[in-house]
Amino acid sequence: MPAADPKAAPKAAPAGGMVRRDPVFRAVAAGVFLAGALVMLLPVWYALAIASMPEDGRLSIGSLPGPALINTLAAVILDPVIQRQLFNSLVMAAAITAGKIAISLTAGFAVVYFRFRGRALAFWAIFLSLMLPVEVRIVPTYAVAADPLAPLIGGLRLLGIEIGLSPSLLDTHAGLVLPLIASATATFLYRQVFLAVPADLVEAARIDGAGPLRFLRDVALPLAAPATAALAVILFVYGWNQYLWPLLITTDERMATVVMGVARTLPTDNAETRWGLTMGRALVAMAPPVILVLVLQRRLVAGLTDVGK
Repeated sequence: MPAADPKAAPKAAPAGGMVRRDPVFRAVAAGVFLAGALVMLLPVWYALAIASMPEDGRLSIGSLPGPALINTLAAVILDPVIQRQLFNSLVMAAAITAGKIAISLTAGFAVVYFRFRGRALAFWAIFLSLMLPVEVRIVPTYAVAADPLAPLIGGLRLLGIEIGLSPSLLDTHAGLVLPLIASATATFLYRQVFLAVPADLVEAARIDGAGPLRFLRDVALPLAAPATAALAVILFVYGWNQYLWPLLITTDERMATVVMGVARTLPTDNAETRWGLTMGRALVAMAPPVILVLVLQRRLVAGLTDVGK
């Protein structure tokens, strides 16, 4: 029986190649993409048009941004109240991003590379917390933030020890950040990243005498850098857009975030609303996360597509 010629064997088509070359599929995908982009961009365009209209002007659906846009945005940015709200939002978003990444990275690293009793149980307990909606967790979280030492003080009181401490995280930056600093999703993401590290690389580091901290610094962190960059963008946007928790945890106007500031400019009862300034505030509020995503979009896509490879 003659040997088969390997050159004569048909070459397998790359996975997904047929789908990508199908003109019908490409046309449908492009149409869906354009429709989605239109749905998302139309409100932004309308906000630009409203923000650029004079206060006594009337707006129609077909209006275009006018010359008053720069003046409106300048008035919003130079407002000391808005500046304070932007600062609070920046502190909250940056701290949530850094805290979630630090905790999730170390938790994912421990779950993958350390052997301890209850490791799987700990991971699945963290993962199952995703099934609890925010509305279920927010009231107990508020109770803890209002009096973080309540369990300790109650236990000491049972022992006959009285402590006159009553700390509270209400109306503080710590109260805005700490209750939101853990992330089951980010922990799961880092777990998948570390599981994809070749076993030979782990063994080589062990033979080289690398301890856990050195392995984390020299091997794990560089390999997790793309996922960390993508995760940082997502978490910053998440922290910036928070509304329900800051609304609940703060009563001091000086601790309000910019998202709360936009909501408070909406009309109530028969009060007159300055729609130009309202939309100007909305545009200023959405600018930082939009700019961040546009600048880091390549890292965002690369980080999400490389997870688990």
